[in-house]
Amino acid sequence: MSDNNDNNDGKPIEGNEPRKLKQIKMPKGRKATQAKSDAQDLSDQKGMKSSLHSELQAGRQGHEGAQSGAGMDRQVTKKKTWLPKWAAYALVLVIGSYFIYDMMAGSGGRSLKVNEDRIVISEVQSGIFEDFYPLRGRVTPAKTVYLDAIEGGRVEKILVEDGTLLKAGDPIVILSNTSLQLNVLGNEARVAEQLNNMRSIELRLEQNRLQHKRNLTDIRYQISLLSRQVLREKELAERGNVAQSKFQDTQDTLNWYKQRLELTLESQATDTRMQEEQLSFLKATAARLESNLEISRANLDNMNVKAPVNGKLSGFDVEIGESISRGGRLGQIDTPNNYKLEADIDEFYLGRVDIDQRASFDRGGKTYDMRVSKIYPQVTNGQFRIDLSFLDRQPSNIRRGQTIQSKLTLGDSSKALMIPNGAFYQDTGGNWIFVVASDGSQAVRRQVKMGRRNNRFIEIIEGLEEGERVVTSPYTSYTQMDRLKLSK
Repeated sequence: MSDNNDNNDGKPIEGNEPRKLKQIKMPKGRKATQAKSDAQDLSDQKGMKSSLHSELQAGRQGHEGAQSGAGMDRQVTKKKTWLPKWAAYALVLVIGSYFIYDMMAGSGGRSLKVNEDRIVISEVQSGIFEDFYPLRGRVTPAKTVYLDAIEGGRVEKILVEDGTLLKAGDPIVILSNTSLQLNVLGNEARVAEQLNNMRSIELRLEQNRLQHKRNLTDIRYQISLLSRQVLREKELAERGNVAQSKFQDTQDTLNWYKQRLELTLESQATDTRMQEEQLSFLKATAARLESNLEISRANLDNMNVKAPVNGKLSGFDVEIGESISRGGRLGQIDTPNNYKLEADIDEFYLGRVDIDQRASFDRGGKTYDMRVSKIYPQVTNGQFRIDLSFLDRQPSNIRRGQTIQSKLTLGDSSKALMIPNGAFYQDTGGNWIFVVASDGSQAVRRQVKMGRRNNRFIEIIEGLEEGERVVTSPYTSYTQMDRLKLSK
């Protein structure tokens, strides 16, 4: 009923008019009471109808208002902040004050607050710079001869101990090698057989030469006889005492022997030349075989290891029954009382070290001079090695393996600005340094140019003045900083 009223703006729809109530006759009192009740019911229905209509109108207006409000919220959004306005203004003021103070405190860039007690501050000073490099050299023998097994073998007998002073030719150890012994015997047999064959060939050649000589003798004898016979028969044939045919036969025989003599002489010359070449080849072959035999015998003799030079035996550590391979190291012999120094130098100085460069060290109140005798250019772990030999004399109380502190002279001494050599150099490469301000409140990064350096000082070429103070401790934590703010 309320819906029909809403759709028709409260007007009743045709055909739906309210029915008229049929009047029923009742008693007066009851009729009055019933009339009052009906009037009350009609009033209540009208009130409910009006209330429903009002609620529907209010619902439509509320829905339209909600849609309109939602559209406006999407267009204008009010941003809320968690920080009150007065706190934001205070924060901006503090940050601005800090940056203004930072700009007024010194130059721009990154800075770090450092406790002054944790760094080393040194002063730039002027003095005589000594251009040298400190060396820590090891005493080694000046000359070493190694003992290697030419042929491998088994240790049969040890004749000396490690550390023994030997003379050239002194026996050290005896080895045995059955295979080598059999090989030497086989070589001896082959050489003997070859020499026997050569002797047989020489004998045959000599017999052939003698045979040629006999043939020549016979031919010459026949030619001599036939020559006389031809002369006799020629006279007889002229007188008619000998038949002409016999004379001609004798003449032909003489000519045949003469031709045979020429052929025999030519054959003898050819045979002699070939025999001489063959004999020369056989002699060379025999000489090579004998040389091989001598080498085999020498290898067999080398099984008895002897000292090749005078010196002290070291590194000799073998046991009886031990098998030594071919070319195996048995030990070494060091020249006695003749030493040199081996030292490692930083690769930074590779271009400043040359042969014959001087070095020195003090010992027992005396100064001993040395020279660079050899440079090993291979760089290992950032260092290269040199050998130093003594010039005039060497200390009498040094021993192999001992360490000696010495100085290698790199250049002449000269007056220069210097700062103490510190670990900062590895971090900066000598290109910059932290300079302490005059008031001591901070240290500012500055570009400098450094030159020579030794174990104590670094030469300053430009960028610093005498009396200025610099930080010379490690810069491991400060390499990216521009200023260090110093605090007590």
